[in-house]
Amino acid sequence: MCIFMGDITGKNFQVMTWGESHGPAIGAVISGCPPGLELDLQKDIQFHLDRRKPGQSIITTQRKEKDIAEIESGVFRGMTTGTAIAIRIKNQDARPEDYEQITNVPRPNHADFTYEDKYGIRDPAGGGRSSNRIFAAYVAAGAIAKKFLYERHGIEIVGYVQQVKDLVGKIDRDSVSVVDVEKNIVRCPDTDMAEKMIELIKKTRSEGNSLGGIVGCVIRNVPVGLGEPLADKLQADLSKAMFTIGAAHGFDYGSGFDSVNMTGEQNNDLFYFAEGGKVKTRTNYSGGIQGGVSNGMPIYFKVGFKPTATISKPQQSINLTTREEEMLMPKGRHDPCVLPRAVPNVESMAALVLADHSIIRYGNARIRIN
Repeated sequence: MCIFMGDITGKNFQVMTWGESHGPAIGAVISGCPPGLELDLQKDIQFHLDRRKPGQSIITTQRKEKDIAEIESGVFRGMTTGTAIAIRIKNQDARPEDYEQITNVPRPNHADFTYEDKYGIRDPAGGGRSSNRIFAAYVAAGAIAKKFLYERHGIEIVGYVQQVKDLVGKIDRDSVSVVDVEKNIVRCPDTDMAEKMIELIKKTRSEGNSLGGIVGCVIRNVPVGLGEPLADKLQADLSKAMFTIGAAHGFDYGSGFDSVNMTGEQNNDLFYFAEGGKVKTRTNYSGGIQGGVSNGMPIYFKVGFKPTATISKPQQSINLTTREEEMLMPKGRHDPCVLPRAVPNVESMAALVLADHSIIRYGNARIRIN
């Protein structure tokens, strides 16, 4: 019997998401969050959902969703109780009728064909379970993980758009902040390059086409010792989490693929004792992870995203019912470039991984009770 087995992420800080793109609602159930964590729904959760929600600018999908998070359990008087946290987000601008053709005619490079063949049944509206819409639930769960990580370790996670097609921003990973990222609608801290990115996305959208690019991420104040070699290395879990995100096609941490052009002498991070006797490295080509374990330096990684699969151009496909070739004329509302809204997705998945590993190493003790 075929069933979905991939709806649960994490082992200790565990998240199960549910819902479809054009169903009545989507949501998440978080298990393992310690008690005593203060949660402000607006500041700690809604802020991140607003960064991801559709219809936020001229370069994103024009679907209009408020994405208001409703906490249904696990929080009492603004504080986590240690029991399962249930979050519901209502779908308010669903248009399943726009996807009638793809019920039988799969979109190239989308999950339509593979889901249909694997399960024999699927919700085709907006891609159903395979839609990027589902990530609103992950972002809500990741927002709680972010708050937990900050309270326990002072960890900060900052994602940003580094590249759109061949336009590459110049970004200082050591100083970039969320404030810098949120200064423009494409979420590239390099403001001059951001303007060029925005114009390219607008032009590509007007042509009915789409673009890909790279989201970069830096994680600061990570303690030494997160990661469980050999099978659960920190970079392995981060990589798997990033590939959960729709359209993610590549993962690169530290010096990544650039290291193939370096020697060991060039790529090695030399140790030294910093103030207070703390061990640090003079460079950070390892991206804050050595041997699958965090070494206390900032974690750097990049995620490559393909161009959005659904485009407003006729494309050759097949009809799975008639067994004949058919031209696909897609309808619906789609991002011409997933990058701007992928930033909170990347941050949230990173937070879920680190929260899971923090509990593995430090336990599930309560945060504080006022």
